Amino acid sequence: MEVYEAIRTRKSVRAFSHEAVEGEKLERIFAAVRLAPSARNQQEWRFVVVTGEVMRGRIAREGAGQPFLAEAPVVLACCAETDGRAMRCGQLCYPIDVAIAMDHLSLAAVSEGLGTCWIGAFDEAVVKGLLGIPAAVRVVDLMALGYPADPAPAQKKRLSVSEFVHNDRW
Repeated sequence: MEVYEAIRTRKSVRAFSHEAVEGEKLERIFAAVRLAPSARNQQEWRFVVVTGEVMRGRIAREGAGQPFLAEAPVVLACCAETDGRAMRCGQLCYPIDVAIAMDHLSLAAVSEGLGTCWIGAFDEAVVKGLLGIPAAVRVVDLMALGYPADPAPAQKKRLSVSEFVHNDRW
């Protein structure tokens, strides 16, 4: 799949088929993730791949309160093993770097016929406890991954380019 097609067809999936995600597809997706850029090439991202039905259910109930997560054949805890370093502009590196890696992941998933949903509404302490994630590691986001129950493209309401691009000055 061409990159612009993947960008155009990516959608947030909240209803998944019960079909398991093949290991080969996960390997290709994470091969794409490892190529993501990161500040000073520190590659602070870490992922916990959750495929067990019981644990997916617990994350959905206790950690996020979002039942559809239990239906996804894969739930990812997208983490950062970080020293908390900030860039010269003052922004922390790890949330940006993990988000870039997740974007690579979501586009690679689309090219494999899979769908994803970024989940920012979760209790980090609960998720850490459920998955045995060390206290020093941050859980930046969760991501549902699997085959969409409805593969039809989504209608996206988006700003026009002229509404968010400023040339030379604001």
